[in-house]
Amino acid sequence: MDGIELEILWSNLIAAVSEQARALQRIAFSPVVREAGDLACALLDREGRMIAQAVTGTPGHINTLAAAGAHFVETFPPDGLGEGDVLVTNDPWLSAGHFFDITVLTPVFRKGRAIAFFGSTIHHTDIGGYGVGAGARDVHEEGLWIPRAKLYEAGEPNALLHDIIRHNVRTPDEVMGDLAAQVSSGRVGAERLRILCDRHGLDDIDALADEIISRSERAARDSIRKLEGGTYRGESRFDIPGGAEIVLKCALTVDADAGDILVDFAGSSEASPHGVNVVLNYTHAYSAFAIRSTLDPDLPNNHGSLKPIRVTAPEGSIVNAKYPAPVAARHVVGMYVPMPILKALHAVAPDRVVAEGAGAVWTMQIQGRDERGEPFTSAMFNYSGGMGARRTKPGLGATCYPTGVAAVPVEVLEAAMPIRFTRKELLDGSGGAGRAPGGDGQAIGFRMRTRDPWFLNAVPSRLSAPAEGLEGGGAGRPGRFLINGEPSAEANKMTMAAGDEVLLETPGGGGFGAAE
Repeated sequence: MDGIELEILWSNLIAAVSEQARALQRIAFSPVVREAGDLACALLDREGRMIAQAVTGTPGHINTLAAAGAHFVETFPPDGLGEGDVLVTNDPWLSAGHFFDITVLTPVFRKGRAIAFFGSTIHHTDIGGYGVGAGARDVHEEGLWIPRAKLYEAGEPNALLHDIIRHNVRTPDEVMGDLAAQVSSGRVGAERLRILCDRHGLDDIDALADEIISRSERAARDSIRKLEGGTYRGESRFDIPGGAEIVLKCALTVDADAGDILVDFAGSSEASPHGVNVVLNYTHAYSAFAIRSTLDPDLPNNHGSLKPIRVTAPEGSIVNAKYPAPVAARHVVGMYVPMPILKALHAVAPDRVVAEGAGAVWTMQIQGRDERGEPFTSAMFNYSGGMGARRTKPGLGATCYPTGVAAVPVEVLEAAMPIRFTRKELLDGSGGAGRAPGGDGQAIGFRMRTRDPWFLNAVPSRLSAPAEGLEGGGAGRPGRFLINGEPSAEANKMTMAAGDEVLLETPGGGGFGAAE
């Protein structure tokens, strides 16, 4: 396949999967999908290997969607599927790490044969159970577990599965609407792929997938071969809801001859009794993101470019959770996974890494009754702290790193639920000092418009352990989580009184280099 033809086909694949993502965002019910882009869309081949991803999405969703493909194909071989079938799961250990992220796969048929899949993973408004918080004691308290199943069969909805989902969530219309959006967006992608095949006279995309994946793997290995071989170590410390300190340690071994990297998290903290534990899929997702974005960020992200990166962690550790560990707030630890890896990479690529940042986005979920007595359950909404500084550039303020999710605008939230924001501003000077200073955190205050008590699930982190700087850069300022002006750091769902005010002050990022 010559380079020009391949480039034309590749750009068409990216256009198809990006149109799938745009369709999903346009018709999704949930603000966290529609406004914040908390989603992933990808094209996978018959073997479940990710070929291409959309230009939007988060590393946790995209790279776990890549892992989920093989699990789906194992249960539902493509030759056993029929037109109109749609597959679904939210199994934490097979897909995105907690129940709220539901993965949907739509097979694409040509001449009666399944030739590919369009997949999507999004965060749903509710999945029953405890909610987006760290207070559940095991995974079964956290909500509805959907095994690998057919959401649609031969174009008809799986009536029993649909009924089970509706009866186990607090916001059934929103959840079913978002599932329908995933199905519809998969159909959009499938139609675009069939048009591409018609235009180029292709019966399938097997050869195209092999070419893209093999070229991507070679390029990824070549970027690793530029590093000096050896084992490099990094360590990061941070606190989680409830105040416990977590330690993530990694040994990063570069095999410059083979062109691969092994990340070993031996020595990291044991699993937590709170729902912040991370499955290995999610740990690999953010490990691969840290390495790929440092070494060759312009390379396509697919099965081939992810293959040279291997991740291990002791079973039962906080980054390789063992069933039935609670995992609902797995992002609280998972988004810190890149930090020790970047410290290890600093030894061999000091010009391309960033200092420690605020880490996980601060997630809020609220439940209660509005002033008319109508029940409401919010979608998750997120606020970020400061990003760590780069070697020659300051860190970005209030920027979600390493995730790519945006904050839902306060105007959208105030229109969608009975909430009133009292404050939203940058915290000047909260980033660490340095030749390049760290990014600033932000302050967000809000009250609920209700006469009744309401519930708050909050998962702040870095309330005591600040983001460290690199090469003499200063640490960022820790965060503060205040209720009516008093510090709070509970891991459990809190009962709030009408009129209570919540104030978030997210952490600052670390500086890079000693200040002049």
